[in-house]
Amino acid sequence: MSKQSFLSIDDQKLGEDFLTNGFAIFDVEDTDALDRIQSCVAEIAARHLGHEKPADATTYLDQIHDHISSQSLNDLRLHVINGLKQETWFRQAYFELARKHIEALVGNELVMQRNVNLSIQLPDDDSSLLPIHADVWDGNSPFEVVVWLPLVDCYGTKTMYLLSPTDDYAMHNQFHNFTNKNAEDLYQAVKGRAQFMKVNKGQVMIFSLSLMHGNRVNLEDTTRWSMNVRFKGALTPYDDKKLGEYFEPISVRPITKLGMKYQYHQGFKDE
Repeated sequence: MSKQSFLSIDDQKLGEDFLTNGFAIFDVEDTDALDRIQSCVAEIAARHLGHEKPADATTYLDQIHDHISSQSLNDLRLHVINGLKQETWFRQAYFELARKHIEALVGNELVMQRNVNLSIQLPDDDSSLLPIHADVWDGNSPFEVVVWLPLVDCYGTKTMYLLSPTDDYAMHNQFHNFTNKNAEDLYQAVKGRAQFMKVNKGQVMIFSLSLMHGNRVNLEDTTRWSMNVRFKGALTPYDDKKLGEYFEPISVRPITKLGMKYQYHQGFKDE
């Protein structure tokens, strides 16, 4: 007898596809939130570089390499991240981009990473590479997902790559062969199976951080801008990245709050 599911047909299909592929790519659920985030990022970057407010945020971000070198890139990245921290609306706007999909895949009692991560990759620049890895190797819980947002069209080498669950799992029994090797050796072993994710501005991707992923030198002629934030169920197991330090609750339900506060009266449960 098959197990009964009370999930909607759409949620079941989304879940099945996610388990097979390790990711889901879809149109943002709140286009106004995306426009506000992209415009804010472009304006913060422009002020940092002494420019006027960009007339077209997408074009300005795509062509930022005309105004900055790799040596000053990290200063710009940190300035934008710090600027976003000052915007009280930002975190909820980011959540609204994918709320229904996050809740369908993760649950409706959620915690959210406190700080956004921002990637900027200039064309032909090797200073912003992220070697192949899985976040669970660095203290993240396998119960988390990454919500990955491009602020410009990301494609080809101007994006991240991801291994499928099947290919990722197949490598687990071979890790002992890389004991005295480095991340580049591991990438070379899997590069034929690494999928470079095409995600356009106006879309968002959710993927499992248990899967190996990374990026390569951007060989396209425009600059990559992408953001990522992690979400997980509030009551699912944590690893090194703890609640209050790395995560912050965003949708804990009233009965959970009551249950967490409840204390049995002395003697009530005595044996």
